[in-house]
Amino acid sequence: MRAAKRMQAQGASCFLDEFWRKLLDNLKQLIAADMAAVDQVIRARLHSEVALVNQVGEYIVNSGGKRLRPALAVLSAQALGYQGKYHHELAAVVEFIHTATLLHDDVVDESELRRGRETANALFGNAASVLVGDFLYSRAFQMMVDVGEMRVMQTLADATNVIAEGEVLQLLNCHDANVDVPNYMRVIHYKTAKLFEAAMRLGAILAGSVPEIEDAAARYGMHLGTAFQLIDDVLDYSAEEAATGKHLGDDLAEGKPTLPLIYAIQHGSPAQAEVVRTAIEQGDVGRFAEVLQIIRETGALDFTRQQALREADAACAAISAFADTKYKQALLELARFAATRQY
Repeated sequence: MRAAKRMQAQGASCFLDEFWRKLLDNLKQLIAADMAAVDQVIRARLHSEVALVNQVGEYIVNSGGKRLRPALAVLSAQALGYQGKYHHELAAVVEFIHTATLLHDDVVDESELRRGRETANALFGNAASVLVGDFLYSRAFQMMVDVGEMRVMQTLADATNVIAEGEVLQLLNCHDANVDVPNYMRVIHYKTAKLFEAAMRLGAILAGSVPEIEDAAARYGMHLGTAFQLIDDVLDYSAEEAATGKHLGDDLAEGKPTLPLIYAIQHGSPAQAEVVRTAIEQGDVGRFAEVLQIIRETGALDFTRQQALREADAACAAISAFADTKYKQALLELARFAATRQY
């Protein structure tokens, strides 16, 4: 019976993966010309007279990322009727900021693998990674100044500052088994969802949207980013390593108290809670299998997925006033994908 249910679940998962892959292919086709233009901007503005900057930058930019955040800037601008070209420039700015955060994050976490490849710090060293991350931040601010729109600069300056605060908050939370759900959600909102929010707001600013629509776009981004991070936290305890491109249990090894672990502590038996608490405090990846069993027995992964679905629903509701276009439809489908993906 259990084997049959497992096979049925695997069959459903494969069907869902194929369904979403087709939708993502359709999304890529919808904004293919825009994203090609964004890539041209990225390559042109990545150039430096310093060879190592080019080498590290090219390695990171070509590392197989989803380009999701710049795609949001493009989709937002198109959904709200923008007719110019600055959305390509700002989408590239968003990608530079995101890439800089990854470079710094991997150094802080001492990560060796991202998207199935060696991290830049593993390949080039911590010093090069940090300094190239600084270059990308400063280049991003040069580019946003070129746009000449104070609201753009305010949005990205605020977002960059909040993201940095989120990194510090996460560092403070590492190996702390007493972190509660509100504290955990605050880290997600600061560290991950803020750039999603900013990308969506940028499109609305370029389109000259009224404040209510601009705020609606930003709310969509915040909820989408939250859903995406919640599922990332689920996948660290449920996915195949080949699908995620990172080692399972990395979050546990780094002592990160993510929602599945917090829920397991709160809803497991005293003995189970103690196992999870100790694993967080010690970063004991050697107990990964035991912690994983507790997470499954307490329903922590199902709970976290349900929270991601709520965030996706909130994202969809946020843009209900957007005109019905193929770009709005793509945003709605993207929110549903974020909460149900398996990779």
